[in-house]
Amino acid sequence: MTLAVVIFLLVIGSIIFHFASPWWFTDIATDWGSIDFTINVTFWVTGFVFIAVNLFLAYCVYKFRQKDGHKAVYEPENHKLEIWLSAITTVGVIAMLAPGLFVWASIVTVPDEATEFEAMGQQWQWAFRYPGADGIMGTADTQLVTETNPFGVNIADPNGQDDIIVVSPEMHLPLDKPVKALLRSNDVLHNFTVPQFRVKMDLVPGLISYLWFEPNRAGRYDIMCEELCGIGHFVMRGAVVVETQAEYDAWLDAQPTFAETQAQAAANPAAGQAQYAVCAACHGAQGEGNQALNGPKLAGQQAWYIERQLKYFKAGVRGGEGDTNGQAMAPMANMLVDDNAIRNMAAYIASLPDTAATPTITGDVANGASIYNRNCAACHLDNGDGTWYTDAPKLAGMSDWYFVTQISNFRAGIRGLHPSDDYGEQMVGMATAMSGIEEIEDVAAYINTLR
Repeated sequence: MTLAVVIFLLVIGSIIFHFASPWWFTDIATDWGSIDFTINVTFWVTGFVFIAVNLFLAYCVYKFRQKDGHKAVYEPENHKLEIWLSAITTVGVIAMLAPGLFVWASIVTVPDEATEFEAMGQQWQWAFRYPGADGIMGTADTQLVTETNPFGVNIADPNGQDDIIVVSPEMHLPLDKPVKALLRSNDVLHNFTVPQFRVKMDLVPGLISYLWFEPNRAGRYDIMCEELCGIGHFVMRGAVVVETQAEYDAWLDAQPTFAETQAQAAANPAAGQAQYAVCAACHGAQGEGNQALNGPKLAGQQAWYIERQLKYFKAGVRGGEGDTNGQAMAPMANMLVDDNAIRNMAAYIASLPDTAATPTITGDVANGASIYNRNCAACHLDNGDGTWYTDAPKLAGMSDWYFVTQISNFRAGIRGLHPSDDYGEQMVGMATAMSGIEEIEDVAAYINTLR
């Protein structure tokens, strides 16, 4: 009797939770309402089966409970019951599968008027490519991927020269226009998902998958990876901005073409040397750093990372509230008048002799090694050299006190929460791998051994 009541209450509670649950679908922002219909049909069919089976179970537990003088009857076969169960199950399976087949037929049939864009996933970031004026995207291959050609666009393909390159996790789309997304991975399985669009598709290394949709509501929506792709899977986020055609065209016009990214003149370290004179006061004549003036070691750091940080200081992405030392950097960065000046400065710093900084932090090296190898090495590499591929700067041989300060800033929300700091936002999540200052210092002590 008690078990029957428990099962009955479980069914009633499940029904109440389903309708009272705060977890519902996000508002739909594309033409794929048919996907919602398919999911709802599945809910109704499986919900009916759940209720019917469990109520029947509760009834049987109560009806056929043990009673004095009652003897159980064994009935191995009941053809009539088997026929009914088979027929009802068949109807339920058809009801669940048939709508999905029709929707799938629509998903794989792309409208002729749909325009294309490419979404490229790699550990753990998004980038996008659009066709240029010719309306045709050039061929690309992962074997052609380099620091200056992250999409691996075939330089010999004339159709690729005017392709629009967006090396950023934010993409834009026009309102009320069908689009076809070509999906490509540079390394492992990823998945392109926008919950409000009701679309998702795997990115499979070695091939190009696709999906299509028509955004019908302006706004900014999250792009997520819903395929476990490594330790940074949870921070692989992007955004799609849906806007009017005029706004979209203006944004697209402001993005560089592939030809423009390849035609960039080489940086001039000599010009950067003259500009560096101001920086030397805090960072040292050879970029060796000066802890007393809160100037970290710069020599040995990659040029692309120095460029990005200088641009962040200029734009106010770094040096916000609470970041006293970062605020001091903002006026210094603003002395570099344009991107060429920043590139020249970064090139000069990258040319300085890389002498490992003197360790100032001690800690449990073994514990630091365990934390580093579980969490940091995936991006910053086992030897702490960092790599442009995961946008991870060099850590080995750099100022350990600066590492401790910045990880603490990420944990405290002083750094990495600016809307434009896409890569800093990833570090906010990763910094929680260290529970506090003790473990941060343990990791710093271990990094000091990577020389």
